Order: sequence, then C-alpha cells, then structure tokens
Amino acid sequence: MSQKLSELIDLLKGHRVYIQTHNFPDPDAIASAYGLQVLLGKFNVKTIICHHGNVERVMTANMVSEFGIDMTADSELKYMTAEDYIITVDSQKGNANILDLIGDEVAVIDHHPVFCEVDDYKYRDIRMVGSCSTIIADYYRQYHIEMPRSVATALLYGLKCDTRDFTRGVTQLDVDIFSYLFPKADGQLIRHFQSGEIEFNELNAFADSMRNIEIYDGVAFAFLDFTCTDAFIASISDFILNVDTVNFSVVYTRRSDGFKFSVRSEIDELNAGTIISQALKDVGSGGGHKSMAGGYAAESNVLDISIDYNKVIQNLFLDIIKNIPYKGYTPKKDGTGNENTVI
Repeated sequence: MSQKLSELIDLLKGHRVYIQTHNFPDPDAIASAYGLQVLLGKFNVKTIICHHGNVERVMTANMVSEFGIDMTADSELKYMTAEDYIITVDSQKGNANILDLIGDEVAVIDHHPVFCEVDDYKYRDIRMVGSCSTIIADYYRQYHIEMPRSVATALLYGLKCDTRDFTRGVTQLDVDIFSYLFPKADGQLIRHFQSGEIEFNELNAFADSMRNIEIYDGVAFAFLDFTCTDAFIASISDFILNVDTVNFSVVYTRRSDGFKFSVRSEIDELNAGTIISQALKDVGSGGGHKSMAGGYAAESNVLDISIDYNKVIQNLFLDIIKNIPYKGYTPKKDGTGNENTVI
C-alpha cells in the first residue's frame, strides 16, 4: 500500500466518516463516492455517503438503484456531530456547490481547480484530470485493490459523463484509467444509462430553450425561463456548443433567491472556471474546469443593478471575455457569420 493511501486510512480509523458529494450530485460525484466507500470498506473504514439536494436525472437515479448505492440527504443526517470526519469528493470546502455541514472536512479528493483555498485539510488529493472517478479508479489500479464489477461500471460511466465521452478535459491518466476500467465494467449497462441523457418530459423545454439564444462573437447566452434542474441546465450548455458559431456558452435560470449558471468552453483561451469566477465575484460565486463550470448569483445583487437582468448578466461575462485574446468562431464557407445574433 502506498504511503499516501495509508495516510488517508490511518486518518479515518476510529472516527465516524462521511463522504460528501457536491449538491445535486451527478454521475461522476456519485460514482466517486461509491467507489471510495467500497475501497475504504476493504480496510474496515465504514462510511456514509451524503449530499444536499436531489439526484435529479432519472438515469442517474437508476444508476444509484442499480448498484444499491445508499445516498443520504443532509435532511436525514440525524447523528452527525462536529467531531465526525467528512471527505469531500468532486468538490471542495467553501465552494458554492457544496453545503457546509456540521462535521469536520478533513480530506478532499477532487479534480477541480482550487478557487477557495483551505489550509486545514489533513489529506488532500486534487488532480487536474477529466473526472473525479479517474482519481478513485487510480487508487484501485495503483495499489492493486480488487474492484467489483459494479464499481468499475459506475466509475467508467462517471468518467465518460464528465469528459463528455472523452471530448473535454481529457488527460493521459483518464485514457489509462479507461483502459483499466473497460474490461472490468458492464458496457451494456453503461449504454443503457447513456441512452436516457435527455428525458421525454424535457423535450418541449429543450426545444423552447433553443429559440432564445443570443450570440456575441462566439459567446452564447441562453436564459431558461422555466423551472428546470441543475442537470438540465448543464445539458443545454453542452448542447449549445454544437452550434457552429459558438465556442463558449453561458446558460442560466432563476431560482427562488438567485440565478443558477452552467458554463462551457471548447477553446483553451476561454477558461470557463476562471471566467465565471471573475464574472460572478461581486454578485455570487463560481468555479470549475477550463471547459466546464458552474456558479450562483444572488437575486438582490443582480436586480439591484438593473431591471434588465439578462443584459446585466451578459455584461458580467462579456466584460471579462473582451479582455482575453482568443480566436473567435470560424465563418461558414459561404462567408456568412454573425457577431451578434439572436437565434
């Protein structure tokens, strides 16, 4: 066993341990928590997976059910105390997308850049790779730990989801882990999960969201003026990048007290995590990878500036992006193209 993994296990022994995902956990967060829970169980470290918010997507809920993953909502945490230990996976203490629970966040395992520096972790494994599932799988691979088929399937699905089938944020370690997981996983089950990425009851909402996209020199904005899940916002943000004149997308919707954002980028110069962090720093918070990020802005901070909150939000991002040298979209072969378009 490596020194690093032994440090984590030694740290946790003798404590009640919780594995906390980010709010409204996605397949990568759930797979990572599940894989870590099974791994630690092999060393007699019992854990409870917890989270804030719902498991929103039907197929993600099916994955939880299929593998018998016990996900405990924060509202059901009756016995957590300040002395209990928390490992955050696929997120970091202080980020806007993870609830601050009463327990002690002693460890972090994540693949996102650090936007809120925390000095009091006793164990830290933050790597800039395509998915948190990659890091968890690497523990199994590097230390020759037997991996159940269900764990391999969950981790491979999490890896595929967060890299968008290896089209964003991919590193050599992600490729190596894919080769490691592929023969161990149930490929048919993964195809079944992926077949339900857009749910039938979302089709009309999906079509409506496509009718009101504004594009400024390759930067697309879409306001979803209806109730929708965080996962749906992310799906729309991903989809908009398929438009030939778009290389950066900002999708947002209103919540009860603010605005939820999902940002995607397909060019290196426009770092999604850095841009959303800078754009929302005075009205909320945000962060993530160079290709995908999320954030939240308080309603009062946006509406106090102007009643036209769409323009305010657009300017928050465009004021940052206009100072970044980058290659905009490539015009079509017929010479058409548009710097300011409403679809």
